[in-house]
Amino acid sequence: MISLVLLCQDPALTDWLAAVFARHAPHLQVLRPDDDGAQQAQVAVCWFPPAGSLGTFTQLRLVYSVGSGVDHLAQDTSRDPSVPVCRVVDPDHTLGMSEYVHWGVLHFHRGFDQVIAGNATQHWQRPVQRRAQAFKVGVMGLGAIGAPVAARLAQAGYDVRGWARTPRVIDQVQTFSGASALPEFLQGLDVLVNLLPLTASTKGVLCHEVFERMAHGSALINCGRGQHLNQADLRQALASGQLRGALLDVFEQEPLPADSPLWHTPGVWVTPHMASAASDQCIAQQVAQNVSRLNAGQALINRVDPELGY
Repeated sequence: MISLVLLCQDPALTDWLAAVFARHAPHLQVLRPDDDGAQQAQVAVCWFPPAGSLGTFTQLRLVYSVGSGVDHLAQDTSRDPSVPVCRVVDPDHTLGMSEYVHWGVLHFHRGFDQVIAGNATQHWQRPVQRRAQAFKVGVMGLGAIGAPVAARLAQAGYDVRGWARTPRVIDQVQTFSGASALPEFLQGLDVLVNLLPLTASTKGVLCHEVFERMAHGSALINCGRGQHLNQADLRQALASGQLRGALLDVFEQEPLPADSPLWHTPGVWVTPHMASAASDQCIAQQVAQNVSRLNAGQALINRVDPELGY
């Protein structure tokens, strides 16, 4: 019988996953790292596994990310790169992301960031109300998630632009593609939404050069990956007023450490990787399906291409 071991830095997440499998896939043998027999586990179910943990389980035949991203696995350099990696792909993921981004855009468009900040000092000042059509929103990454997000914002009346590595066509969205088109895409944006996949070419893409091309007093929403963001450049842009705020949902280390300066940087709003997540039933069903496939020697679903990173 194939057994699974749960590897997460967050104990609360480990507890939640154990309950998820007990409820939706009770036929699976799910263990914690210190349980008897855990060293014989053939599948590791992970979200930010503790450093060095993957290498201690020498019988692994599959590493599973419980989210759509797999870059967090790279932080554990003990992982055997020959072991295949799969990820959870929830068809409802797009809806959750669209809701979160729409809320984030409204947060800055309607000045809720300024109102909430004013509450701390009992400062009564009504933000200037702007029409959605006069508010420029840019979406970086126009894949299976980014394209519907851009379309939803356009349907809400915003002036939406989209940028991707290759050409895309989206109704009511002005699209740009390729590195040469990035400056024009960024010019004058009021809010930049990042939904890019993490690759060697996109690491650190949210930096000084990007922020300087946006409108003065603009804002950033990062739902891509923590490694997309140059934190020093963000703090500088906020301090100078080039950016007025940043809504961050993803981080290089999760949970975000208590000593991270992001917790106390004026203008930064931290959310705990909640923009969108796979449902508990989806996680259990997809892992169980791939465990059956692994046992039968069949091709795995949602297997990650190590060259693309997704």
